[in-house]
Amino acid sequence: MGNQRFGRKRGMKRRLEQNPSKKNQNVKKNRRHSREQKLNRSPTPDDSAEENSEIDSEEEMEAQKKEEEEEVVDYKEPTMYDSLLESLRTKQEEYNTDLEESGDDVEQAHGASDDDDEGSDSGSSRLSEPGASQHGGGLGNPVGRIGGTETDDDDSEASGSDGEQELRVNGQLTRGACASTSSFHSHLDHKLSKKEVDKLEKKKWTYKWVVAMSNYKWRGTDKCFLKELDSFLFHGLKPTLHKHWLSIYEKSGGADFDSSKQRLFFSICNSYRDILHHNKKPFYLKGLEEDSSTMDAYVMHALNHIFRTRDLVKKNEAKLAKLQDNVKADILSNEAFLDRGFTRPKVLILLPLASVAFRLVKRLIDLTPPKYKSNVEEHERFYREFGAGVSEEKEDEDAAEISESKRSSKPSDFETLFGGNNNDHFMIGIKFTRRSIRLYGDFYSSDMIVASPLGLITKIGEAELYKDKNVDYLSSIEVLIVDHADVILMQNWSHVNTIVEQLNRIPSQQHGTDIMRIRQWYLDGQAPFYRQSIILSSHINPDINGLFNHHCLNHEGKVKLASEYKGVLPKVVLQIRQIYERFDANTAEDADDARFDYFTKKVFPKIKDSTQGGIMLFISSYFEFIRVRNFLKSQEASFCLLGEYTEQSDISRARGWFFDGKKKIMLYTERAHFYHRYKIRGIQNLIIYSLPERKEFYPEVVNLLQGSACTVLFSRFDQLRLERIVGTAASKRMVTSDKGVFVFC
Repeated sequence: MGNQRFGRKRGMKRRLEQNPSKKNQNVKKNRRHSREQKLNRSPTPDDSAEENSEIDSEEEMEAQKKEEEEEVVDYKEPTMYDSLLESLRTKQEEYNTDLEESGDDVEQAHGASDDDDEGSDSGSSRLSEPGASQHGGGLGNPVGRIGGTETDDDDSEASGSDGEQELRVNGQLTRGACASTSSFHSHLDHKLSKKEVDKLEKKKWTYKWVVAMSNYKWRGTDKCFLKELDSFLFHGLKPTLHKHWLSIYEKSGGADFDSSKQRLFFSICNSYRDILHHNKKPFYLKGLEEDSSTMDAYVMHALNHIFRTRDLVKKNEAKLAKLQDNVKADILSNEAFLDRGFTRPKVLILLPLASVAFRLVKRLIDLTPPKYKSNVEEHERFYREFGAGVSEEKEDEDAAEISESKRSSKPSDFETLFGGNNNDHFMIGIKFTRRSIRLYGDFYSSDMIVASPLGLITKIGEAELYKDKNVDYLSSIEVLIVDHADVILMQNWSHVNTIVEQLNRIPSQQHGTDIMRIRQWYLDGQAPFYRQSIILSSHINPDINGLFNHHCLNHEGKVKLASEYKGVLPKVVLQIRQIYERFDANTAEDADDARFDYFTKKVFPKIKDSTQGGIMLFISSYFEFIRVRNFLKSQEASFCLLGEYTEQSDISRARGWFFDGKKKIMLYTERAHFYHRYKIRGIQNLIIYSLPERKEFYPEVVNLLQGSACTVLFSRFDQLRLERIVGTAASKRMVTSDKGVFVFC
C-alpha cells in the first residue's frame, strides 16, 4: 500500500482530477510551503524532536489529508522524459515489492548505509561485487576494525546541521565550510533556464578576466573568482579531509599550506568550473613537484565530491526514516530530496598507463583519512596487476636497481615513465564504504572509475556489439579528470573524444536506482551541463583545445591557462644552423596539403639532386608519415623506415642501412621516438617535416645531427608547437613577418 502511494505521488507531472478554485490552490500552496520550510531546515539536536513532533501531530496529519484531497496540478502533455520516468517508476515498484517480500533491507546502488558497510567488514562480503575481499590492510594506515561504539565524526557531521558557518580544524576556525552554501551544493542545485541552455549549446566562450601567476596566467569566463580565494579557507571541503591533508602536508616538510600550489589548484577545482591546465610539469621530469601538487589537489576534490554526495544521501535517508509512509510520498516531491543520478559512479579519471594509475591510486589511499580506510580490499591484486607484484618497499628497491642499470641507455624521464607497468589497457572501480576502500568493485557499485582510454573504449565497443552489455555506469559522471593528456596524445586521442561523447547519456536499464530521487536535470537530459571536466597536460594542441571547447559545457564556465614560453633552443648544444622555412596555408584544414606541396616542390628536388646521404625526415603525425612514404616510393627514392609500427627486426636492419649509407633517407616518427628514444647514427642532414608536439624532443633529435644544418617547415597554424620551441615572442614574429625564412644558430 505504501509503495503504491509512493510510486503514484512521485513523478514528472500529476494528472488533473478535479477543478478547484484558484483560492483553494493558493491555500494549499501556502500550507505546503510552510511545511516544506520546516522540513528543509537542517535539523539540529535541539530542534529535531520538535520538528518530528510537529509532523506527527494530529492537527498536521488532518491538515495534510485535507490538502491531499484538494491537491491539483495542471495537466501537461507528457514528454519523452515523462515516458522514461513512468517506465522506470513501474520497474521500481516491482523492485520494491520484491524487496518487501524477501525482507531485504539492503541499500540500493546509490545508498551508503552503515549496516551494509559494517556487514562487509564482519566477514560477509557481497558476492555481487567482483573482487570483494574479506581481508584488508596494506595500503594506508589501519585504525582498527569497524563496528562497536566507536564515534564517527563524519557521521555526526552528516547528520548535523548543514548551516554550520564555522568548523574547527586543528584548533583553528575554518570559515566557508557551510555545506548548504558550499560550491558542491550551489553547483548541483542550480536550475538552468532555457536561455542558459541555449547559450551553452552554442559552444561559444568569452574569456572575460585574467589573473597573473608567476610565469603564466589564468583566464576565465563569467565572473572572476580567483581574486576572492583569500577570503575563505577551502570553501566546502569536509573538515576531516582538510585536517588529514594538512597533516600530510606538514609531515612532508611543507610550510604555509594556504599559499601552496595544492591549495591554489584545489580552490580552482572546487569552483566546479571546467579547467584546462596545459603547463603542468610531469612527474617523470626530476626535481619538479608541481605534478604531485596538482594531483593531490584534484584527488582531494574528487574525494570531497564523493563524500559530499554520500553525506547528502545519508542525511536525506535519516530524515525520511523519521517520517510516516503517507508523509514520505508528499515530501519526496520536494527537490531537497532529489540527490541522485541514474547510477552511482560520479568520478571518472582517464590515465595513459597502469604505472601512472598505480601512482594515483596509492596517493588516493594516502589522502583518504584513516577512519575511511581501516580496510583496503584487494590491495595484493592491485599491486600484482598495476605495480611490480611485490611489496611497496621491495618495489622501490627493485625500481632503483633497474633504473641504475638502464640509466646509460635511455633518458631518465623515459625510465621514470616507462620503467614501471606500461600497460595501456586497464580499468578499475573504487568504492568508498563507511570505513573501507574497495578496489576492483563492480562498476555500478563504485564511486570512482580509473581507466585508460583504450580500456574504456573496449568496454564501449563491447556494449555496441552485444545487447546484454552496456556502459550505463557512465551516465551519471559528474567529475571527469583527464590527466597526462600529453601522453594520451601519443596513444590515440580519438578514444578520449569517443568516451566523452558517451558520458551522461540516458541509461538503457534502471540498475536498481531509486528513481523517485533522481535529480530533475538528469531526467531533462541536461547532465552534460553539470559535469565538470578537468584536463591536465604538459602542453596544448588543437585536439585538446577542440575537446575543451566543444565537449566541455559546464554551466559554471571555464578557466584555462595562458602560458609564456622561453623556448628550448638553448638546449641545442651543437653549433648548428637551424633554418625555419614558412609555407602558406589558408586554413587549418588546408595546412597538411600545403605542407606536403611545399615539401614535394621545394624541398625534395634538392634532396633528389644531392649525392649526399644521411638525410633524416622527422615527422610528427603517422598520417603524414604514410603520405611521405608513398610519395618516396613513387619517386623510387632510396629510403628506410623507422615508425611506431615497424617490426624490431626491420628497425635494426634500417638503422644499419642508414648508418652504412646503403639507404639515403630515413623516415622517423615522433611516436617512435617517444616509445623507444632511439639514438640514430649517421645523420648528416636533418629535415623536420613537422614540428614535434613534445618540445623536449626537438633538442634531443637535433643533437643527434652529425652535420651542420637543420631545416624546419612550419606555417602560422603551427604556432602552438612553434612557441614551445623558439619561445612565445619569437613565434609571434615568425608567423606574422613578411619574411618566410628564419635562421637560428
